[in-house]
Order: sequence, then C-alpha cells, then structure tokens
Amino acid sequence: MVLTILAQIQAVPGKEDALIAEMHKLIAATRQEAGCLQYDMHRDNDKPGFFMFYENWETRDLWLDHMKAPHLAAYNAATKGWIESLTLNEMTRVG
Repeated sequence: MVLTILAQIQAVPGKEDALIAEMHKLIAATRQEAGCLQYDMHRDNDKPGFFMFYENWETRDLWLDHMKAPHLAAYNAATKGWIESLTLNEMTRVG
C-alpha cells in the first residue's frame, strides 16, 4: 500500500530564501531513492515562509530509509535553527 507523506514546514522569519535553497537540493536526490514515487515541494501563495512536501512512497519502510539518507542528514544540519515548526503526516489513500 502506498504511503503518502505531508511534510509541512514553517520557516523562521528571515530564513525563507535560505531554507528554500536547501530544500531544492533534496528533490533530485530523493526522487532517485528506492521506493520514491513522488516528491514535490510547494510554497504557500499567501505565506511565503510556509512550505509543504507532498510525497508518495511504495512502503513505509522505504520512507523510513529516506529519513536516514545522507542528503536528508546534510539538509537537517544546514538548516538547524531555520525551521519554526515541522509537521509530518503519514497518510493512506481511502478513496
């Protein structure tokens, strides 16, 4: 069963552009990972510091592997202190 992830990220004011630059680095590497079916980043039209990743993974285990990937660890280190809030929702399609 496909796992959908909604990752909602609120940037610290003043860090929006730096954060988006680092998030862009994740896209190509993540799309090459085993099990990644979709990995799309969005920015809120009215709140430029609010971002969302919409992800689809073949399995939860493959998504958990992604969470341990070196490029994600590098992103976390580079953006330390730049994220005001992060919400991860693990979702399953029901219709």
